[in-house]
Amino acid sequence: MDFNADHFALFDLPREFRIDPERLDKRYREMQSMVHPDRYANASEKEKRLSMQWATRINEAYQVLKAPLSRAAYLLRLSGEPLDIGNNTAMPPEFLAEQMEWREAVAEARLARELTGLEQLYHRVKQRMKRSYEQLAGLLDDQADYALAGDRIKRLMFLDRLLSEIDSAMAALET
Repeated sequence: MDFNADHFALFDLPREFRIDPERLDKRYREMQSMVHPDRYANASEKEKRLSMQWATRINEAYQVLKAPLSRAAYLLRLSGEPLDIGNNTAMPPEFLAEQMEWREAVAEARLARELTGLEQLYHRVKQRMKRSYEQLAGLLDDQADYALAGDRIKRLMFLDRLLSEIDSAMAALET
């Protein structure tokens, strides 16, 4: 194993957005079992430290690759076009208006204690995200359109935060 390998190479995966999550999980478990600090309990301090470094490196790479948003942002960084999240407000006005409407709908449903309305909104956002991830996969894997992919990632970040807000609102109503 090469400590400086990118996350995809570390897990022996193609450098693509569309990855096989089962293969990732399997490689993660295999690699963790090889470097787990418990296996090095009787080893030298240097070997213990190296084992811990590898376990940390594998965990960090796994976390990035298993989450679609972080995997997409990582692919952009590898392509030489890192994601500029500091300029999220430069989104198209219609997209921002839609975000405001959805957030208002969440707030209203939460105040009115309408769990069904929140669940419906949750499913609509999940469907939108699913379609967006499919588009993102095409942009990254098929077209190598990293500029447009960056825009889609920013939109997905908004939707992901919205989904978290809806989830929190539903949890608050269920208690």
